[in-house]
Amino acid sequence: QVQLVESGGGLVQPGGSLRLSCAASGFTFALHTMSWYRQTPGKERELVARITSAGGYTIYADSVKGRFTISRDNAKNTVLLEMNNLKLEDTAVYYCSKTTGGQYWGQGTQVTVSS
Repeated sequence: QVQLVESGGGLVQPGGSLRLSCAASGFTFALHTMSWYRQTPGKERELVARITSAGGYTIYADSVKGRFTISRDNAKNTVLLEMNNLKLEDTAVYYCSKTTGGQYWGQGTQVTVSS
């Protein structure tokens, strides 16, 4: 069965950095587009970044362009989200998602940006 396990969240000060990791299993990882989403209480889940199967194409939400970088390692079945210059409004639960061939979600990892 498809499993997505996020890690790397935590508490960071504004301007700081975090790297989120998502370990995938249960499907042929290298064939599928992967995404990171985030959600805050009372709001819909929003797309943060997406990367195609071979990693050749990425898209980002306008709010994170220039600060976040999505990447993947198909040999390790892992997708990463490098987050720099974090802002208070980046506080959210971040979810990894298998985006093609049926959408699946991880359990999420909390990112809190606070001084």
